[in-house]
Amino acid sequence: MKKVVALAGDFYHKEELAREALLQAFGGSAAEVELHFVTDPNALMTAIADSPAAVILFAENRTDPQASPDATWMTADFSEQIVRYVEGGGGWLAWHSGLASYPADSGYVRMLRGYFLSHPEQHRPVRYSPVDEEAAGFEYLDEHYFVQCEERNTEVFLRSFSADGQSVAGWRHSFGAGRVSCLTPAHRAEGLLDAGFSRTLFREIMWTAGLNHL
Repeated sequence: MKKVVALAGDFYHKEELAREALLQAFGGSAAEVELHFVTDPNALMTAIADSPAAVILFAENRTDPQASPDATWMTADFSEQIVRYVEGGGGWLAWHSGLASYPADSGYVRMLRGYFLSHPEQHRPVRYSPVDEEAAGFEYLDEHYFVQCEERNTEVFLRSFSADGQSVAGWRHSFGAGRVSCLTPAHRAEGLLDAGFSRTLFREIMWTAGLNHL
């Protein structure tokens, strides 16, 4: 059984809802993976030292965006530890806010090969379309994440479309001996618990853990 560690939830994203989305995505996969939740960055770094099969990050870099907008948790040392973990064979899923407010020039973002830029207000539906045209897409009211992505240096597997424009919504690549996947949906409960999104989330978790579900 492979161990997957998740840090899920931050100031703008409810931990309980993120956990529910992950548990729904895992469904009946308990025979293959064991999901462990940690509650803070220090616990995440301790978990990484034990070399889990994969890590899921659903938390932005800012710790208190309203009261202390400049306070962040991703130190240069933490970034280096994460990069070494993935280079050595670990898996990393940067999910939604796991792409947000991290320095573009950090080792962490260079590993991801992309990062969050902005999103408009949540007043329009967003359609997520797999690059594989035979796969089913999904649509719901959501934060439409616009991102910077090194498309020539990764595999784009999902794109997003709304009245506000279009963007890359999912990409993956090998990194050293490890695997990195980045996924921009979702923010609201209707998206996080959408069946189509759950299947996509599960597939990317399993791929980063080295269990090929593509």
